[in-house]
Amino acid sequence: MTAESTPEPGIPGEAGRGPRHRRERGRRKGLLVMAWTAAGIVILGGTGAGYLYFKLNGNIRSVDLNQALGTDRPGKADNGSENILVLGSDTRSGANRRLGGGTDDGSARSDTAMIVHVYEGHKKAAVVSVPRDTLIDRPECTDTRGVTHDAAHGVMFNSAYSTGGAACAVKTVESMSGIRMDHYLEVDFAGFEKLIDELGGVEVTTTRAIDDPDSHLELAAGTHTLTGEQALGLVRTRHGVGDGSDLGRIQLQQAFIKALVEQVRQVGLFTSPKKLYDLADTATKAVTTDSDLGSVKTLMSWAAGLKGIKASNMHMVTLPVRYDPADPNRVVVLETKAQQVWTALENDRPIPREATEGNATGEADGVVTAS
Repeated sequence: MTAESTPEPGIPGEAGRGPRHRRERGRRKGLLVMAWTAAGIVILGGTGAGYLYFKLNGNIRSVDLNQALGTDRPGKADNGSENILVLGSDTRSGANRRLGGGTDDGSARSDTAMIVHVYEGHKKAAVVSVPRDTLIDRPECTDTRGVTHDAAHGVMFNSAYSTGGAACAVKTVESMSGIRMDHYLEVDFAGFEKLIDELGGVEVTTTRAIDDPDSHLELAAGTHTLTGEQALGLVRTRHGVGDGSDLGRIQLQQAFIKALVEQVRQVGLFTSPKKLYDLADTATKAVTTDSDLGSVKTLMSWAAGLKGIKASNMHMVTLPVRYDPADPNRVVVLETKAQQVWTALENDRPIPREATEGNATGEADGVVTAS
């Protein structure tokens, strides 16, 4: 069955909801975690913990995108810049069932997606969030069972992952943007919660109180060190702040990720071998990567190349969209502005300000900041 004929296994109308659509069905949302969540692994090479390599190596799951997608793809940049598709996986099995609720059907969905562009020199990055319910044209995809799904017009962005897994998600992003995704990183619910706890929490400041019973989150205005459970509540809340849309939640996620990046950079890993190992063990269990990053050695080397990127050097935007006039539960791409974004990334240039102004936003900007 194609994505058009298969009911989307998420909440109908989840993203793009305006003020009129504030109902929550109570399921927890996944969080995309940036590639830097694996940065703790980088230090392993200097700790004398080489004997742990094989155990950690066995934790990592990988997908061979080169084999799945073939050669009919955008070309690689030749200047050292990189593009990474990062997805948050909402799996309904195992420990994730406790976190997400719903039926344990063994399926997985991409709740959140970001395209991370690392500029030449690896000192700066641009991050483009793609709302999950953005209406897009999905290319023909072959799933992990070898079943081919016809191309589909006007379907939700996250249907690509539920239709054909990681390879289809990457193929869809490359079709939308005309830009090659050099790497793929996926993080799931349970791993995210445990990772935050292993880090000792992440400190954020809220500029106003957030009270959302649906996400089990209650925070007064002020500075907080969030546990893993609280972090999940923050990044899935829609009703506590903003206009109740997924776009507002994306703004909270972006702010939290900046705080997380700084936490990973500053955590005192050298002082505690056990803390180092626990973090590395959790991080490697939490991620699925492309096959080029599918070992501790390659993941370490790659993450080491990202250590120079500070939160202050990350430009985080949302794909230019507007609410769909025909269905306020969906958003549609502002094509001219989106093309400005893709052209900038393709040419390793900053995203122009005019591409990010006057778009639907979610009205939650500034509610959460890194402390």
